[in-house]
Amino acid sequence: MARRYDSKEAKRRILTACVRLFLEKGYTNTKVAEILKEADVSAGSFQNIFRTKDGVLTELIGMMFSRQFGAVRPLAANAPSPVYLYAVETALQLAMTELSENLRDIYVEAYTFPATAEIIHRSTTAELQAAFSAYLPGCAECDFYEMELGTAGMMRGYMARRCDPYFTLERKIRRFLSMSLSALQVPAQEREQVIAFVAEIDMLAQARKVVDAVLASLSVQFDLKG
Repeated sequence: MARRYDSKEAKRRILTACVRLFLEKGYTNTKVAEILKEADVSAGSFQNIFRTKDGVLTELIGMMFSRQFGAVRPLAANAPSPVYLYAVETALQLAMTELSENLRDIYVEAYTFPATAEIIHRSTTAELQAAFSAYLPGCAECDFYEMELGTAGMMRGYMARRCDPYFTLERKIRRFLSMSLSALQVPAQEREQVIAFVAEIDMLAQARKVVDAVLASLSVQFDLKG
């Protein structure tokens, strides 16, 4: 019984340390040795629970994405169709990568590493099927999964490219939504209505709220301090 308790406690400490370090230093710049020191666990305990740093990221991304999607639903609660929710979720992800370079690093890595990318693909496939099956009635789940692979590639590219005076966040969101909604067979007039709806939202402000909500949720679960 004691061994089981120690393993659970070590996992809690590792996840707590990783949330703090990833946000402070970025995923890429955080070393396993720093995680071990911050979490006060041995290398053997870390490897038994997560094996690698990527294993920690996989667990955190699963939690973050489920909370992220839940946090943005109120923004599109009164919208005419689920397409608006998809658009808001997409825009918020792009906005969050502009809040800090460390968040950009976490998201780009999440869309790159196969295990975390698969979590994103599966979750987004369900979103696509719910939002766009009316436009693509002949498409099965596997079809939406294949479409998600394409849109995820665009998303990663847009996340990785930092905004500048020309390629602003607003322009980035409009470009991405225009291409993705077109590929998903949303009529031109409706596409413009959806993009206009998203443009009325202060995405950076909402992104900060979503990040705060995710951190608050993780703080309760993992007893984060500061």
